[in-house]
Amino acid sequence: MTGANAASVLAGLMVSDGPRPEFEQAFRPFAPLIGSWDLDVTWYDDEGRPTRETKGEWHFAWALDGRAVADIWITPSRAARTTDGDGEWGLTIRLHDPELGAFRSTWMGPKHAVVMTFIGHPGPDSITLEAREPKSAKTRWIFTGITPDSFQWRNEDEDADGTIIVRQRFVARRSGGEEAGEGFGSGPAVGG
Repeated sequence: MTGANAASVLAGLMVSDGPRPEFEQAFRPFAPLIGSWDLDVTWYDDEGRPTRETKGEWHFAWALDGRAVADIWITPSRAARTTDGDGEWGLTIRLHDPELGAFRSTWMGPKHAVVMTFIGHPGPDSITLEAREPKSAKTRWIFTGITPDSFQWRNEDEDADGTIIVRQRFVARRSGGEEAGEGFGSGPAVGG
C-alpha cells in the first residue's frame, strides 16, 4: 500500500467518532475543543511586547479508537501562508492516565524537530499542561475561557524566581457551522 491509499487508511485509523465509554468522563474537559478553530496568534518578547502576529488554525478530534484526543495546529494558517510564509504544523496526542489522575500529552513540531511532553490537569474552565522536560524555565500551556464557540490558549514560562513570561497567545473562534464536542457520547468510537 502506498501514496493516497496509505494516507487514507492511516487517517481512518487515527480518527475516532467519539471517546470510548470508559473514557467519556475523563475526557469531558476536552470535549468542547473537538472540531476546528480559527486563530489569532501573537508571539511576545521577554518584556511582553508583541513581536509577531498571524492567523492560524487548530483542529481537534477523538483519536486512537477513542482512547485519546489529537490535535494539529497550524501557524500561519494555510490561507495565510502566501503572505506570512512557512510555519509550523504541530501535532499533539493526549491520553488519560488513570493511575496518575491526569493527562499525558506529547507535542511534536516537525519544522524544528521539537518534542515536548506534558502532564495536564483540568480546572473549572481551564486546562493546564506543564512541560516535563528540564529547562531553565518551567513551561505551561494553558487553555482558558473555554466556551462552545471560543477559547484562549497561552504558552508561558516561569523563571526560577517565579516571574511568568507569556511567550505566545492564541485567541480561538470556532470555524464554520460546527458545534462543540462533535461526536461526544454519540456511540462507540470507530478507528484503530
